[in-house]
Amino acid sequence: MHEAGFYKKLENNAVECGLCNHRCVIMPGKRGVCGVRENRKGTLYSLVYGRPCAIHVDPIEKKPLFHYHPGSSSYSVATMGCNFRCAWCQNADISQAVGKEIEGFELTPEDLVADAVERKCDNIAYTYTEPTVFMEYALDCMEIAREKRLGNVFVSNGFMSGEAVDALIPVLDAINIDLKGFNERFYEKYCGGRLQPILDNIEKFWKNGVWVEVTTLIVPTLNDSLDELRACAKFLAELDVNIPWHISRFHPDYKLTNVEATPVETLRKAYEIGKKEGLKHIYIGNIWHENAENTYCPKCGKMMVERDGYYVKSNKLKKGKCGECGEKIEGRWNG
Repeated sequence: MHEAGFYKKLENNAVECGLCNHRCVIMPGKRGVCGVRENRKGTLYSLVYGRPCAIHVDPIEKKPLFHYHPGSSSYSVATMGCNFRCAWCQNADISQAVGKEIEGFELTPEDLVADAVERKCDNIAYTYTEPTVFMEYALDCMEIAREKRLGNVFVSNGFMSGEAVDALIPVLDAINIDLKGFNERFYEKYCGGRLQPILDNIEKFWKNGVWVEVTTLIVPTLNDSLDELRACAKFLAELDVNIPWHISRFHPDYKLTNVEATPVETLRKAYEIGKKEGLKHIYIGNIWHENAENTYCPKCGKMMVERDGYYVKSNKLKKGKCGECGEKIEGRWNG
């Protein structure tokens, strides 16, 4: 076990966890919403420190991060646990840890980074489940990764606390944040969270130099109204039109098997809405759609990064600029 950070002690051996915006008050012998932080006699412990349950090497495009070192190799790690309860979660077997025995294998931060180096990875992605819940482990890995010249990326629901964001900013290179909708009731009912903290964190990461990309999974009948999609796009465009927006197709899963997959027409409409709001880079994921995952110069329209699924077929960028007209394309590029 590893004593957690981001908490304070209360009366009667209770503790308040400050890792995410649930700010759980946890009584002795109990766990927080995430299921992996436990109060033992007035001390909060992380039950997943040094105990990953999944490790894979993925292309960075799978996160998805399209403007962060395209084609790079990402050492992807997760532990059990999540602070959300998304009804469609594709990783529910490891994310929903409440009432479960904590599974995983022992791997120190030093050994994790050494393994990433041995596998010739370019960066480490904290992903699959919600990385906020294994923050202490992630932060220790990230410090060592920096020493070894590896990048650090998060794939997150964005519900971490302001204190956690402050701890991440110095060591985090890029983050993909799910903007699951633009409706508080939707977040409360289907995710078990709140919208406003996520909006605040997207803005905070972006304004503090962390590269941000945003994904919206469009779930038919739940968050697919044109007004809601327009609100998502408008929020991002008002923050910065260069933020990439990934529109992702929903497929029935977990507790939401009675909802059909997102119609292609809905994805097209969302794309058009994003363009109308001024976003320069919009991608369609979870479905093959011609040219929907390529990166184009917003000035001359020429294709700069050609993708086939998660793989880069060609990259014509020159030091972050269009290889045809010289227009700067925002991102964190190779070379």
